[in-house]
Amino acid sequence: MHADIRPARASDIDTLVSIENSVFESDRLNRRAFRNHIGSGTTSLLVAERDGVVLGYALVFYRRGVKIARLYSIAVASSEASAGIGRGLLAAAEATVRANGRSILRLEVREDNLRALELYKRAGYRPIGRRENYYEDGAPALRLEKDLGGSTEQ
Repeated sequence: MHADIRPARASDIDTLVSIENSVFESDRLNRRAFRNHIGSGTTSLLVAERDGVVLGYALVFYRRGVKIARLYSIAVASSEASAGIGRGLLAAAEATVRANGRSILRLEVREDNLRALELYKRAGYRPIGRRENYYEDGAPALRLEKDLGGSTEQ
């Protein structure tokens, strides 16, 4: 089902924390982190919403002077896990990265998160490395990257 994607607002924080806590067992963003990312000049925090209800979010980090952005986190309420919300958030994050003048999007994903790995593979991400003991529980992360084509436009 369709969802609208927009920048997060302070009024979204309670729902964002609820989604975060239901989706992730560790390495969670807290209320203060979400608040700090809303309106920040170095992040984009997008939410997917349907009928006034926030269903998920995507958080992208930027560093000044660098063409690479980092998808820090993407999460969708479990009730919407198969509704295409994740795909929509990923596409919106990529568009936002391009609009911010970046041409490459990188991310880390748990090696055992097969659902997320399939989403990224279908979206054209390629593996660029692996990080041991990346997550709080010691799980490794795969590093993925996608060239968004920003620097090859004619």
